Amino acid sequence: WARDRMLDAVAGLDPELWARDTGSSLRSVRDTLAHIYGAEWAWHQRWIGYSPAKLPAADGFVDAATLRSAWDLVETQVRMFVRDAGEEGIHIPIEYKSLAGMTGQSTVVQMVQQVVNHASYHRGQVTTMLRQLGVPPAKSMDLITFFRERASQV
Repeated sequence: WARDRMLDAVAGLDPELWARDTGSSLRSVRDTLAHIYGAEWAWHQRWIGYSPAKLPAADGFVDAATLRSAWDLVETQVRMFVRDAGEEGIHIPIEYKSLAGMTGQSTVVQMVQQVVNHASYHRGQVTTMLRQLGVPPAKSMDLITFFRERASQV
């Protein structure tokens, strides 16, 4: 939901604004969103037994549509994994290596919480970048907004 709001907000960026260096920790809107996507992709890879040594290259995402397409696929895979793991499976520790090669062990529940927290942090950075670029930010991504909107749809 929040990811889709952010991708909607950047969908119309021209290539120059999409990749413009804003001086942020991950340089551009593209690089920051690709980083969020890459982290989610990497955690899913760990769940299925692989430990990638690096994230997908940001410059492979020429626009928001390209990134959205890749992300939609990962979202489908994540949802299927969590569904198939079931309530018990999401609490079983999984061993993996970090991008730096350090060994770790976490449950799927912990990893999902990391993905959500990590993405929230970086979506805030993208919001600031969009304002710096003179582009309207995404609609509210506050969790309470999600709950209110869902309640009003019932």
